[in-house]
Amino acid sequence: MSSQISRSTVVFSCLGHLYIHLCTAFFFVIVLSLESVWQLPYHELIELWTLGSLMVGVVALPAGMLADRIGSARMMVAYFLGMGGCAIAAGLVQTPTALLWCLTGIGVFAAIYHPVGIPWLVRNAGSRRGKALGFNGIFGSLGTALAGVVAGALIDTSGWRAAFIVPGAVSVLTGIALLAFMARGAIDDRVVPSGEEESVSRSDMWRVFAILVTTMFLLALVYQSIQTSLPKLMELRHQGLAGEGVLGIGLLVAAVYTAAAFMQIIGGHLADRYPLKPVYVGALLIQVPTLWLAASLGGVPLLIVAIIMVMAGVGALPAENMLLARYAPQSRHGLVFGVKFVLAFGAAPLAVQLVALVTERTGEFYWLYALLAAFALVAMCAALMLPSEQRIPAVRPAGAD
Repeated sequence: MSSQISRSTVVFSCLGHLYIHLCTAFFFVIVLSLESVWQLPYHELIELWTLGSLMVGVVALPAGMLADRIGSARMMVAYFLGMGGCAIAAGLVQTPTALLWCLTGIGVFAAIYHPVGIPWLVRNAGSRRGKALGFNGIFGSLGTALAGVVAGALIDTSGWRAAFIVPGAVSVLTGIALLAFMARGAIDDRVVPSGEEESVSRSDMWRVFAILVTTMFLLALVYQSIQTSLPKLMELRHQGLAGEGVLGIGLLVAAVYTAAAFMQIIGGHLADRYPLKPVYVGALLIQVPTLWLAASLGGVPLLIVAIIMVMAGVGALPAENMLLARYAPQSRHGLVFGVKFVLAFGAAPLAVQLVALVTERTGEFYWLYALLAAFALVAMCAALMLPSEQRIPAVRPAGAD
């Protein structure tokens, strides 16, 4: 496979990873503007994303299966064009109901990325798959970080509609560019066989899978709940840090996720050097007290604690992915990682409903973050039941999301 095809695939895969995290997080900042524009309460507006977030999980497996039939590059074109088009449409709506359906469309097309874009990158990254996957993971975290800045800046300068339309237009243009690369042969869908698989006992395989299903779902619920609630939490408790306007809130959220983005490199390094179980359990352990502290802190202490708790959640992902790759048969990696993404994004609508329920009942976030701390504690206890192992540096991380 030529280096040009490899480089082009890495570029479009990384851009796709940035876009999905931006386009599935910018509504959490846009909703702060819609509260005053549409004169509707926060809990009603945030629920508009429930169906869209559900689609991100539900459509993941069918999207991966379709990519096996028609090719990953073609599916990525559909991803860029479809998600971008729905975002543009969201910026043109006049009613909450119309916005709900546009957000649902964003969720449907966003579901394509992880089961299609990540394996597409792995097949085409050549001999530096680990480096490419780490770089790709940073783009995903930066997408979440930029969501607040991009949405906040566009809202403050041009209004909430621009916060949908501009990112949507960029995604559409990227899809057109990918089509052009395919037309001149700079992108293709040829499959490169993967490396050797680890031999593990069937009992260990099922034991690890059952444990990881539990921990992955709980960690996803914690992550999605933080992502959903953090802009509003910062608005309520920034204590002057954000200044005036939505941009300040977006910058605080961006600071949290930018710091967390580079934790994927550190998490991957730790997972390469040390046994996976203590690395994974250690990351979960850090989340428990930081979530509990976030329940009541404000100002600078809240910002510091938020950075640490998000860094811990992201830092657990390389070890988690390596555990999946080690204990699953190589012939089932697609299915296993598909299940992971269904769990990860399937938790999103539950997180939205959880945030809406807590804010409707209490008007604050103390009990939300106390509950998330309990979820992290349960996940840590489950992870303690993973089998211990000697470090075997044969399997590289399968990317972090």
